[in-house]
Amino acid sequence: MLLSQTLPKSASYHALEALARERIVILDGAMGTQIQKLGLGEEDFTGQGGGCACRFHTDRPQKGNNDLLVLTQPGVIEDIHVDFAMAGADIVETNTFSGTTIAQADYGLEEAVFEINAAGARVARAAMDRAQAMDGRARFVAGAVGPTNRTASLSPDVNDPGYRAVTFDDLRRAYGTQIRGLIAGGADIILIETIFDTLNAKAAIFAAAEAFAEHGERLPVMISGTITDASGRTLSGQTPTAFWHSVAHARPFTVGLNCALGAAAMRPHLAEIAGVAPCAVSAYPNAGLPNAFGQYDETPDQTAAQVELFARDGLVNVVGGCCGTTPEHIRAIAEAVKSHPPRIFE
Repeated sequence: MLLSQTLPKSASYHALEALARERIVILDGAMGTQIQKLGLGEEDFTGQGGGCACRFHTDRPQKGNNDLLVLTQPGVIEDIHVDFAMAGADIVETNTFSGTTIAQADYGLEEAVFEINAAGARVARAAMDRAQAMDGRARFVAGAVGPTNRTASLSPDVNDPGYRAVTFDDLRRAYGTQIRGLIAGGADIILIETIFDTLNAKAAIFAAAEAFAEHGERLPVMISGTITDASGRTLSGQTPTAFWHSVAHARPFTVGLNCALGAAAMRPHLAEIAGVAPCAVSAYPNAGLPNAFGQYDETPDQTAAQVELFARDGLVNVVGGCCGTTPEHIRAIAEAVKSHPPRIFE
């Protein structure tokens, strides 16, 4: 047991647990999909073309650095969050998927990481306050913690299988800065997602425990792995059952799967996790598989019909969407699952 588990649960933790026992909770969809639709250019990302100019100096191009937009185009990101909330999302994810010093090194913005995460949480919180003012529904902000672009379990060099591009402590420090920023900005949840290497996830879990100890209370942790191909395993070789047993010590609020697969292909792997995990289970699949142009063709109704089967069969407590899913997908999913009771969990 992690020492952080002796800490009191946060108020949001208690509220979220109560909601998840009452009904299936709705997560948002793909932030990246919404950003891509805007056609932003380099000056938009840096804030030089309108917005808030980035105060962190770097000579590297920033187009594609979606996380930076919480600093340079906060209004744009806030509006996307509001759109998902008004479509039915109870939980929105911060725009911080690549908000670690490891991932931001590609853009020369390692020094901006704490501020990116704090701002990401603040922007999401402001959006949820706007949404609540419109319809009276309380909502939650999940601090999105992505996998980074390194793997601690595998060598990137086929000629040197013992080599590692990153260590556990490298990851722990990187995740620690990110999670502390998310907490400072007001995140209600820490969401460790799109896990392809469980050792990376264990470093994030450790970093979260350290941050909770400093914060003085425990936030709910959501853990979401990704099955990378038809083998039914993560990139580092684990089955869904093995993945659960590797992260069970964290006593997460939810465990589940996201990304890589559409709902139909995800179902058997999700059922396996639901069969072994005593905690709440989450699922947020892609809108099918990408076509030859990298686009997602599955309509909101098609995605929702498949996610409804998860709910009908008692597999899930939290559902939403990943790559290719829009507010329209989330609205359809929320409508499709609303008549189904949540999975019973400890």
